[in-house]
Amino acid sequence: MTGRPPARGAAAKSGAAATRSAREHERERGLGGEQVEGRQAVRELLLAGRRKVRELWVSTDLEDAGVIADIVDLAADQRVPVVEVSRRKLEAQARSEAPQGVLAKAGPLPEAELDDLARTVKGSPPPFLVAVDGVTDPGNLGALLRSAEGAGVSGVILPKHRAVHVTPTVAKAAAGAVEHLSMAVVPGLPAALSRAKQLGCWIVGLDDAADRSLFDLDDLGREPVVLVLGAEGAGLSRLVRSRCDLVVSIPMRGHLSSLNVAAAAALACYEVARQRTGGPVR
Repeated sequence: MTGRPPARGAAAKSGAAATRSAREHERERGLGGEQVEGRQAVRELLLAGRRKVRELWVSTDLEDAGVIADIVDLAADQRVPVVEVSRRKLEAQARSEAPQGVLAKAGPLPEAELDDLARTVKGSPPPFLVAVDGVTDPGNLGALLRSAEGAGVSGVILPKHRAVHVTPTVAKAAAGAVEHLSMAVVPGLPAALSRAKQLGCWIVGLDDAADRSLFDLDDLGREPVVLVLGAEGAGLSRLVRSRCDLVVSIPMRGHLSSLNVAAAAALACYEVARQRTGGPVR
């Protein structure tokens, strides 16, 4: 007899399991993006070549195989294993509503450093960033990222907590934009905005209750700028709002009082893009 209590081994195993669970939870709080679903999202994943694609699943009973054939060719060029599965099996594995018969398993999205995104580099355009405050709807975040990438946003700031990250639904709604955007996950958004301000960025919040119009930014859009977008309903949190240099709203001419965050993001991003080009966006 060793005198060791018999329950100690079980406790050690339980402790190890808890540690593994904590580590897995911590990994989940990164950007994510390991499972990509939907034809456009998977195609952009392969075209971008920014991260390793481990496996591609394709449904065996697709009616329109044109885009899928292109995806399979891209996978073959990159020596990505292609697995044909039944639609039922693919949809059971999918985590979005409509995977469109294709699913990829990849390495996680690379995370950028906040300082790298917010620092002005000589010879490069001034930083044009979007920060997301409390957006938890994956469809909205995906649509927001798609508009941001299209408008030329150079980076996105996501808080570690109180926000959705890149789930399969987000990646699908973003239609591949996540493969081309630099994104940083920060412990707290208020502190991140303060740091961006130290690095020379103007912090512009978007809030329905603001008196100043988005379209009255004048030349501010040509400066290093961080657009801060709040969740629908709640808007900007108190601490985030206090870090903004100014807060603007989108004028509403109809009966409705506000737009959802994805639509508001599209308007705000393209207004900054318009100012940076000195006229209408082409």
